[in-house]
Amino acid sequence: MKRNRVSVLAVLVAATLAFSACGSDNGGGAADADNTGQAEGGYEIALVSKGFQHQFWQAVNQGAEEAAEELGVSITFDGPASETEVDAQLQMLQAAIDRQPDAIGYAALDPEACVPALEDADSAGIPVVEFDAGCDTDIPLTISKTDGVAAGAKAAEHMAELIGGEGQVAIVGHSQINSTGVERRDGFVEKLEADFPDIEIVDIQYGDGDHLQSADIAKAMIAANPDLKGLYGTNEGSAIGIVNAATELGLEPGKLIIVGFDSGQAQIDAIKSGLMAGAITQDPIGIGRSTVESAVKAIEGEELPEDIDTGSYWYDKDNVDDEDIQAMLYE
Repeated sequence: MKRNRVSVLAVLVAATLAFSACGSDNGGGAADADNTGQAEGGYEIALVSKGFQHQFWQAVNQGAEEAAEELGVSITFDGPASETEVDAQLQMLQAAIDRQPDAIGYAALDPEACVPALEDADSAGIPVVEFDAGCDTDIPLTISKTDGVAAGAKAAEHMAELIGGEGQVAIVGHSQINSTGVERRDGFVEKLEADFPDIEIVDIQYGDGDHLQSADIAKAMIAANPDLKGLYGTNEGSAIGIVNAATELGLEPGKLIIVGFDSGQAQIDAIKSGLMAGAITQDPIGIGRSTVESAVKAIEGEELPEDIDTGSYWYDKDNVDDEDIQAMLYE
């Protein structure tokens, strides 16, 4: 996998500068020298994320940079401004392939649209590992992610307990295409259907992880279902949209049980104030670290497991300040 270092570095620098300029024009989150792990003489790993607008991805980047420094490799970390910008992300992925790094780490926005690009990477002899969400191909050697179905089920268990095991709930999802959105939704739905027959899911809609769109959806759900007891948001943007809707409608804390997903200061504040009951957090720093570690192992030909589950955790006002939970939260 090692190539002529001088020529590759020259291409990498030129491509990175050109692409960063392009990213500035379209509002994307392409990494620059300030968020690129540097390690002269080590492997070069290109990471292409799903976005930059949520603090989750910044935490993933942090973990990736920590692992890169420890392992003596260099990374780039790119992602579109929004998780709806599939074409922009695919352009970033192709740009990474064209630079011919030693390995690529990829988080798929669209599990089908990414297949041709990963086939290009495979043809070029570039090993691919994934993180957070996968592509519908067997080319990637492993994926570091949260078990979304298990995490969704965990959210459902807490929702059921909080509303007394009966009543109406609804879901504001962030995607019905991306695997994280599908798994977190399905885990929640399947758990309620299997173990809590007296809870009815009255609506499921999707706000693309956008705060404003998710807030509008939540307000419409609340208006259409006066007996609604709970709302579940499947990512940071969805959950904060629900919180904002409850705030705009003047709902008292506890009037509507809100269960979120991911972390971020806004959700932490909502939980501490009582407006949000609790949320499921992942380990984004661990995801970033695991992705870089897996990429290095892939370069060196080590065998990798198909999936690496980095875990999920429930937090609420009772444990949000606990040391073990604090390590999983990102602000």
